[in-house]
Amino acid sequence: MSRVIGVVGVFAHLDDLLEAIRHLRAGGFEELQALSPIPRREIDEALGRRESPVRVFTLVGGILGGVTGLFLTINTSIGYPLITGGKPIVSIPAFIVITFELTILFGALGTLLGLLTNARVPRLHLGLAFDPRFCSDRFGLFVHCTSEEVETASQLLRGAGAEEVRHVEA
Repeated sequence: MSRVIGVVGVFAHLDDLLEAIRHLRAGGFEELQALSPIPRREIDEALGRRESPVRVFTLVGGILGGVTGLFLTINTSIGYPLITGGKPIVSIPAFIVITFELTILFGALGTLLGLLTNARVPRLHLGLAFDPRFCSDRFGLFVHCTSEEVETASQLLRGAGAEEVRHVEA
């Protein structure tokens, strides 16, 4: 037995998609998923999405890299003290290059990790709402809704200019 879990609307133009998002959000539908052939900032704004958390991964990676660089160089100098020209064993200016390099390295790795985590890569299942047209020339809007809300969501999608509206069943 299959049950309806949502409705997909297919749109030819970005403006129609944005209008559908506004109508659906005004109608009380909050679980919306836009499918687009290209990333557009307007879609994220219309859906009310917050900024990407990838920058936090970058910051944490950079801080961790800086601390690792200092720890590595200071610990090495203390473990193998080599007094040269009466200079102190722990000399921070000499350690700046390694610290900088590890800050950049760990920041880049943190960014990559954050990107893959937030993009949910690898995604082995594309989802029930996927249509190959959403990768080439059409925009899609998937509305998660109950069986009772399907007709209302379908009418709102058609009213916003959807070329095609279909029900998605589990």
